Amino acid sequence: MTSTEDAASVADVVSDASGERLAAARSLGGGAPVLAFDVGGTDIKSALFDADGTALGLRRTPTPLVDGDRTEVLIERLGVLAAELRADHPDIAPQAAGLVVPGIVDAEAGLGVFASNLGWRNSPLRDLASEKLGLPVAFDHDVRAASWAEHRLGGARAYSNSVVLVIGTGIAGALLVGGEPYTAEGYAGEIGHSPIADGPVCACGARGCLEVVASAGAIARRYREATGISPDGAKDVIARAAAGDSIASEIWNSALDALALSLAQLTAVVAPEAIVIGGGLSRAGGALFDELRSRLAERLSFHRIPELVPAELSGNAGILGAALRARELA
Repeated sequence: MTSTEDAASVADVVSDASGERLAAARSLGGGAPVLAFDVGGTDIKSALFDADGTALGLRRTPTPLVDGDRTEVLIERLGVLAAELRADHPDIAPQAAGLVVPGIVDAEAGLGVFASNLGWRNSPLRDLASEKLGLPVAFDHDVRAASWAEHRLGGARAYSNSVVLVIGTGIAGALLVGGEPYTAEGYAGEIGHSPIADGPVCACGARGCLEVVASAGAIARRYREATGISPDGAKDVIARAAAGDSIASEIWNSALDALALSLAQLTAVVAPEAIVIGGGLSRAGGALFDELRSRLAERLSFHRIPELVPAELSGNAGILGAALRARELA
């Protein structure tokens, strides 16, 4: 069986866990053609960006499942997806590839240091991908790459000092200082695992992480645990709160307080000009942004209060960031 035939057997994922469908990606502008891959625990976004910066063959496919370390099956899947993209667009020769993954990432060393949902520890993902694809590979953390795309193309482009916060099933973040990502060897930006209370215990093993209280996944889970009713995601809990459901109101209010506390801490320590918020919870609109602006102002005094800005690139920020990084190698 050829690689192209293998690729044809990989089914597309129509929408992600939040129900969001994959939309057309924003153009990168002119530059070298590159391959780009945004790997998540459940799906992989892949595309070939041409010399005009248009994403060709953009699709979402399942991340292969195996017990333990998924490095080997992931690299094989990237080879299959790349072969299909090249076969479908034979007139475009990619000059480099971009690969972004979740977890703790040492981009300089090319290592996936740790990812609990993908099973690897100190996996040499960059070198393995480069060997499989036959191209130089730019390697980075998914949310850090997404923040770079928001800085270059989206909601953070007017700010050289900003925080990008993605609130979905979990909470992830990235810092831009002086227009460049601040990484600390991959450990910076773990905003979802900053402590905001004494409990409950987070899946990471720590107590009172922001993610376990205020992520979209946590809001839905907490409502289900409190009522026995399974809501249609965090958006349903927010709607129930607006309609006068006292339990939903308590859960949503505590999530907002936790987020405001975390943003106040970031403001006091980092003093960003803007906090760019994306992910499924960002679609709550004013119910999120207006409340956070008000609560943040109440918590702070002399501090420079950051602009709270909706992310613009939606679910494509990661793959756009991967492509931007790849162009730096081309």
